[in-house]
Amino acid sequence: MSDPWWISVIKAFVVVNLLLLTFAYMTWVERKVLGRMQLRYGPNRAGPFGLLQPIADLVKLIRKESFFPASAVDVLYIAAPVLSAFTALAAFSVIPFGPGWHIWKWDVSGVVANIPISLILIFALSSLGIYGFIIGGWASHSKYALLGSMRTCAQMVSYEVSLTFAVLGVVLMGQSLSLVDIVQKQHQTIWFAAPQFVGLVVFFIAGVAETNRPPFDLPEADTELVAGYHTEYSGMRFGLFQMGEYVNMITLSALAVTLFFGGWYGPWAPLGPLWFLIKLLLILFVFLWIRATLPRLRYDQLMRFGWKVLLPLATINALVTAACVVAF
Repeated sequence: MSDPWWISVIKAFVVVNLLLLTFAYMTWVERKVLGRMQLRYGPNRAGPFGLLQPIADLVKLIRKESFFPASAVDVLYIAAPVLSAFTALAAFSVIPFGPGWHIWKWDVSGVVANIPISLILIFALSSLGIYGFIIGGWASHSKYALLGSMRTCAQMVSYEVSLTFAVLGVVLMGQSLSLVDIVQKQHQTIWFAAPQFVGLVVFFIAGVAETNRPPFDLPEADTELVAGYHTEYSGMRFGLFQMGEYVNMITLSALAVTLFFGGWYGPWAPLGPLWFLIKLLLILFVFLWIRATLPRLRYDQLMRFGWKVLLPLATINALVTAACVVAF
């Protein structure tokens, strides 16, 4: 199904704004969930039930002084958070969220950009987004930010290998790199979460590390005296880095729904995007649950866990899947 360009533009505008709205209120949901799990109150001052807290945060970031080191590399320093935010938003464009609809005399697909190699595009954009963190730390002309960007690069590159290996089984079973085709294949057979359970576990753990979420949040180091790659950032420049992190978490959760949980298809009642949204919110809740439960890992534990545990598991999962595909 190919949409006219203006329909694609409208879909992109709607999806980006919904994604930004979800990001804004995920910050509220996260603080509420953490508060309840830790027996304390979350945001409850800005608006009823604290619902205006994301708006208050936005106003604070806009009004905050946007300082920067005098010796910073100006163009790269400013471009780094923009690159991180752009790649995070662009990756969601190939996530299918519905079967498509016939509106008046137009056929509207349930994805902004349906391309045959959409899975490769997501990983390519994810790899490109790493440059935002690296360049931001280097261009800040601060040794603390530079060290933070180096450990960010080491962690994200390491776990990206496991993340890629974890989806090889899904590609073999779905017989396509198109996310739409993979969803259709699951509808015709079975959700890949069952036969690809090991791959799902590896994908999720590596995805938590890729998005710098606890217990793999060493690149950001929120609880330390000096943060990571964004030590020298403030105001909306810092806000763009934060937005990139949350949008990456949402995109990765949507990718997990697409690859392992049947996308927009549900166990009953063809609700389309509603099923997609329900599954997405459940996976996002698991991200928050992990943050409230697990302590942070040390740097040496992070590297050892990635290379000595996740990568062998992902390799075994891919080999077993290849053998099953050949056998049957």
